[in-house]
Amino acid sequence: MVNQKYKEMLGEKSVIRQIAETATARRAQIGTDEVFDFSIGNPSVPCAPEFTQAMIDLYETREPHELHGYSPSVGLPSFRGAVADSLNRRFGMDYTLNHIFPTSGATGALAHAFRAVTKPGDEVLTFAPFFPEYMPYVEGTGAHLSVVPPDTKAFQIDFEAFERALNPNVTAVLINTPNNPSGASYSAATLEHLAQVLLAKQVEYGHDIFLISDEPYREIMFDGVTQPYPAKFYDNTLTCYSFSKSLSLPGERIGYVAVNPRATDADIMVPVFAQISRTIGHNCPSSSMQLAVEQVSDKTSDLSIYETNMNLIYDALVDLGFDVVRPGGTFYIFPKSLEPDANEFARKAMEYDLFVVPSDSFGMPGYLRMSYCLETEHAKRGVERLRKFVHEVYGR
Repeated sequence: MVNQKYKEMLGEKSVIRQIAETATARRAQIGTDEVFDFSIGNPSVPCAPEFTQAMIDLYETREPHELHGYSPSVGLPSFRGAVADSLNRRFGMDYTLNHIFPTSGATGALAHAFRAVTKPGDEVLTFAPFFPEYMPYVEGTGAHLSVVPPDTKAFQIDFEAFERALNPNVTAVLINTPNNPSGASYSAATLEHLAQVLLAKQVEYGHDIFLISDEPYREIMFDGVTQPYPAKFYDNTLTCYSFSKSLSLPGERIGYVAVNPRATDADIMVPVFAQISRTIGHNCPSSSMQLAVEQVSDKTSDLSIYETNMNLIYDALVDLGFDVVRPGGTFYIFPKSLEPDANEFARKAMEYDLFVVPSDSFGMPGYLRMSYCLETEHAKRGVERLRKFVHEVYGR
């Protein structure tokens, strides 16, 4: 008999995927140019040319067994060392290769991090708005995800709400900065305050509280600002990363967990991850991906299109009277719906071939997530369609 839990999950399909599939079907009917899909965050810029060249060089110069053979259960030492060196140069850390564990993207990184520092019955706290898949990621480990209400003025942390939510069952706090869906970037002041609270609560509760920092959008920041590195502020930090956004490689599924060298049990955490892999059938990204990415770990694709698109869409939303916080990064923007039921707004928008995601599953009803992974000219046409929709339906 098929496991009933997973049968029930068939009725809980991601709303993001559902809307994206509807948009895809509509494109097949009327053509790509007339459909404005702001639903799914699929990186739209070409992958970094340095990565392409690295792959070509590898296939021309390396032996097949090196490219296609099994890597060690903890990953290739050269990849792990290259990531550690990059993080140390960029953020003033002191990682060694023994603190880096390669994974199948940020999802794989989170899967290992949750299992390493929680047990069934433990509680993980995160902050609204949050990526909806966090719920099955955490609940699938036997731990429980609780959501702290948001600070809607800037989408930083509401520390009063956070301290009310903290309790002795909490063994991990999950953050995502820059944030999907709000685009907000946690400031150094926010991260410093967060660290102070967690340090005090570790003493009060008599056990570790790990900070799990989900950072796949770290390189997509605006206005020349750099995302402060959370692990610099708090020792018990596990940094989960993916090269999907920085190098535009979402389909290659390569990322890592970086264990702060000052974290509890930091020296055994990577071997622990390898044991977790045995239970979830993970066993590292491909050898060729590790070999290629290690050569370009400091590089990025040309990510400037996302800032161009953000400014275009933000200005239009403000002009149309939306309540919206300007993103600090990512390729998402999170305006408040023009009517209380964001699902109804999204349904009406579809009639204009505009596809946006209502925010209920992000833990914050009444908002809309818009992804601007589009060519800028198409985004401009999408903005004009949005103006037409808002004018005709809402009189603005």
